[in-house]
Amino acid sequence: MGLFSFIKNAGAKVFGIGKTDAEEAAEAAAKELKLEEAAARKLEETITDLQLQVEGLKIFIDYDAATISGKAYNQATREKVVLVVGNSNGIATVDDQMTVEHEEPVAQFHTVVSGDTLGKIAKTYYGNAMKYPVIFEANKPMLTDPDKIYPGQVLRIPALD
Repeated sequence: MGLFSFIKNAGAKVFGIGKTDAEEAAEAAAKELKLEEAAARKLEETITDLQLQVEGLKIFIDYDAATISGKAYNQATREKVVLVVGNSNGIATVDDQMTVEHEEPVAQFHTVVSGDTLGKIAKTYYGNAMKYPVIFEANKPMLTDPDKIYPGQVLRIPALD
């Protein structure tokens, strides 16, 4: 006899065993969607637990991109919500579609690199390393200790009053 060629996924259609590539892809997509929805709900729960006030908060995750909507109490809250979501594992971009109830100046953002300390960052942005508590306070409750920052983390750098 010899070698015969067959259509790989025809068996699932004929005999009802196994799955076609399209069926497997649809199941994988459905599983991914459930995981993304669960991650979005977990982030919403975390934001609520951190007592960040956002009316009508909704987070939608599509692969590595998150979209946030709702009405933040103020600009600082808005920025902290973006940082909570953006500093989460698996999120590469955040589309901020939130509105703000009480307008404030927009903060700058800094991505931590190896060797950074809050003092070094304060020296860069404020010209005074001793202003590091301003950055620490601006990033609470996400930061719990001024010495616990990590490369890749994004921090709020508010304007000095």
